[in-house]
Order: sequence, then C-alpha cells, then structure tokens
Amino acid sequence: MAMQPLAKKGNYFHVYDFRVKPGMAARFVQLFEEHDYSDDNPFHQTPAQIKDGVIAQDVNDPDHLYLIGEWADIEVHASLRKRQMESKDKPAFMDLLMPGTFKPIYAKIVMSTPQEVLDRAAK
Repeated sequence: MAMQPLAKKGNYFHVYDFRVKPGMAARFVQLFEEHDYSDDNPFHQTPAQIKDGVIAQDVNDPDHLYLIGEWADIEVHASLRKRQMESKDKPAFMDLLMPGTFKPIYAKIVMSTPQEVLDRAAK
C-alpha cells in the first residue's frame, strides 16, 4: 500500500475542538453523518474542500470531539459556516453542542512529506 501525505502544503485545515452535551457523542455522530452525507450539505458542493472532514473522539473524554478537514480556501469555508450558523434550518446535530464550542481554528499547512519520500519509505 502506498503511503500518502495527510495534507498538501499550501492548503488549510479547519480544526474544531468542541464538546457535546453529556452522553450525546454517539447521537451527535449519527446526526452529523446523516447531514454530512446528504445532498443538503453545502460544504461538499464546492471545489474548495480538498478532503472530507473526520471526527475524532478524545479517548479520555467521550464528550470531547474534534472535526478536521482540508480546504484550499478558508474564506469559502468561513462563508459557508456563517451561512449555516445563521440559517433557521440548522442541522439537527447542532442542538447537541455545548454552547460556544463549535468554532474552527484555521491552520495553514506549511510542511507535508513529498510523495517520492513516502514512496521510498513504503518499499
């Protein structure tokens, strides 16, 4: 199996470090997946999204989650997020969030391993 870099230099990660209401992590993930994989998800309708996001769960605190995705243009992501947050038809998963915790940090990817180095390491 060929190794691949986690992200491409020059792109951006959005990183959400957030909490859900106590005991609601599994339900949050279920509702997030339903929305994320639906045709109603505007984040998946733009070429600015490079790699689909992942949700990771803190192994010591199941109500503490992270959402990470790769984008070529964080202005597009920020605009879509603002529109979603201001919508009267917010996705159901948002009702399970602890107030004030679902805000992204944007990070520019300044280093990623060149593919030829990964290919050599895989041999």
